Amino acid sequence: MDWSVQQIAKIAGTTSRTLRHYDAVGLLKPSRTEENGYRYYDQAALLRLQRILLLRELGLGLPAIAEALAREGEAERALAGHLKWLRQEQDRLARQIASVQHTLREVKAGKELMAEKMFDGFDHTQHKDEVEGRWGTAAYAQGDAWWRGMGAAEKDAWKQRSKQLGLDWIAAAESGAYPDGPEAQDLARRQVEWLTGIPGTPAAGGGNVKEYVSGLGDMYVADPRFAANYGGPAGAAFVRDALRAYANKNL
Repeated sequence: MDWSVQQIAKIAGTTSRTLRHYDAVGLLKPSRTEENGYRYYDQAALLRLQRILLLRELGLGLPAIAEALAREGEAERALAGHLKWLRQEQDRLARQIASVQHTLREVKAGKELMAEKMFDGFDHTQHKDEVEGRWGTAAYAQGDAWWRGMGAAEKDAWKQRSKQLGLDWIAAAESGAYPDGPEAQDLARRQVEWLTGIPGTPAAGGGNVKEYVSGLGDMYVADPRFAANYGGPAGAAFVRDALRAYANKNL
């Protein structure tokens, strides 16, 4: 059995334009194309599309997706890491939902609120052990105090700045920019400035910034959780190389 572009778009929740773009870049070719130009997709293509959309949801850019699909073994390891993280996020969101539902019930009933139940699932300390293991207890304590001292608007602004930086890195990598070129080097400068603004990190505490920045670049590539922020393994490698070039020249 095969399906038309319109049918596939409806089934997968995407658009015909997206499918045509995937065809144009060689990511998902139709199983057959009629003389009138109509494209059709078989079951194998449908399975490949499912994987493409899943990787896209995880934040990978199209070049990274193509690379992941071409190297199935690496993709499986990366997906396993993403799946673990997604399940953690699922659990955290479920606890947040339960927390808000509990608060709503208590407010409607006019009952006294229990603080420990109100904030279940809103835990930024889940990476405490990892941070302390990498950079020490003092680094975590300073960063924790900094984050707790910010207001809601400040936290939202910081999150938005972080998100935009990640999107700009992905766009630069997908555009074919060179890691040591002006665009990537300006992003590297912004990345270092962003890092130096976080208390407790070596970049903010007068440590070996060059070594720290280069080490972070390697971690972005090695850890799927971080690689996802930059479009996947290829994007993370682009960030690593750009940071390394910037550190060698400026730090």
